[in-house]
Amino acid sequence: MIGNVAEWCEDDWHLDYTGAPTDGSAWVYIPRGTGGRVLRGGCWSNEARFCRSANRNSYFYDFRDDYLGFRLAR
Repeated sequence: MIGNVAEWCEDDWHLDYTGAPTDGSAWVYIPRGTGGRVLRGGCWSNEARFCRSANRNSYFYDFRDDYLGFRLAR
């Protein structure tokens, strides 16, 4: 599944994992801001080295394009 589209995550953007939750919950600012959200993985238009789940970037929450998606987990 990696490499089809980059996946939106619920987490707000942070430069590193210092202070991240350790219980698996999303790392969000309260109240939710209008800043960047995390995108993981790569997409069909990226170089192969970026098509891995450890690859992450930040985009504004309302950014849309044909190489971005999301995965529902239950």
